[in-house]
Amino acid sequence: MQEHKQLIAAEYSAGSDAHQLRQNAKPKRTLSVAPMLDWTDRHYRYMARLISKNTWLYTEMINANAIIHGNSDRLLAYHPQEQPVALQLGGSEPAILAQAAKIAAGYDYDEINLNCGCPSPRVQQGAFGACLMREVELVARCLNAMQEAVNIPVTIKHRIGLDKETAYQPLADFVGTLREKTPCRIFVVHARNAWLDGLSPKDNRDIPPLRYDYVYRLKQEFPDLEIILNGGVTDNAQIHRHLQHVDGVMVGREAYHNPMLMRSWDAEFYTSHQPAVEYEDLVNQLLDYACRQLANPDISLRHMARHYLGLMHGLPGARQWRRMLSDASLLKNNDASLIAEAWQAVKDGAASQSELI
Repeated sequence: MQEHKQLIAAEYSAGSDAHQLRQNAKPKRTLSVAPMLDWTDRHYRYMARLISKNTWLYTEMINANAIIHGNSDRLLAYHPQEQPVALQLGGSEPAILAQAAKIAAGYDYDEINLNCGCPSPRVQQGAFGACLMREVELVARCLNAMQEAVNIPVTIKHRIGLDKETAYQPLADFVGTLREKTPCRIFVVHARNAWLDGLSPKDNRDIPPLRYDYVYRLKQEFPDLEIILNGGVTDNAQIHRHLQHVDGVMVGREAYHNPMLMRSWDAEFYTSHQPAVEYEDLVNQLLDYACRQLANPDISLRHMARHYLGLMHGLPGARQWRRMLSDASLLKNNDASLIAEAWQAVKDGAASQSELI
């Protein structure tokens, strides 16, 4: 955290022009990785940034009250290399959200995103998440209060509807009202309904049908808005198809379970001429990162390694990689060299099948 604050302070001490230059140099939101509870923590995001330099990364949803009353360093600190990185907030009280956003701005996030899509019962009890789609005027007050508190973009992530509502117009009315009453111009739209009764959060990610056409229609009806589609995206061919209709695509579980899907994104979607990261280089960088992190007694190898399990997806030796990096008896030693040993097992598997990696 201290390193992070020193880098921010150095940027500001160089003058506002330097800070504004970094803001202007941010890549477009063509691709992003969805905020996922217990998954997109800072260790995952650091790994993702090593794979793609341009993809936008999002934190897990963090309750605004937790930021105000809890340990903000523990909740908000991240490595500056993760940028561009957006903070997703949960809450429904404009003043509380504004205060949390202002605290977060001190950590130099590139965006603050309001969660209006989570259907979990715990979130509903707090009167935020997807149930906010029933209270568009309150959402408008929340977005306005947050934007007044910070000078970075305040955005929203929401569903296409609630429960078994099938009409398009309520969605258009929700977006249109926010367009009229707030400065928010970036809408991340999960192309499924949120069923608030009868489905678990896990089932809410699979059972409500995907309606990509509704998200496409939003872009047609509100061409001045930046519409980012989320939900059910699993490969680059799908991304290309969606980008014919919307401004950006947010990928969730596939980017977590198969993170090397992101390996081609900079070249394929951002016209980068930099070569894709090599597996060997990636592993060495993760090994260096793990060694540095383990100097903190509050961090264990398990905290990092759990995010690496899908890195070798599809390669010979991938099963051995996963087995070693999820073995509690091996992880308990907190020895980062386990990563190198697991990588050697992958290389041995590839050599036995005469494959290049």
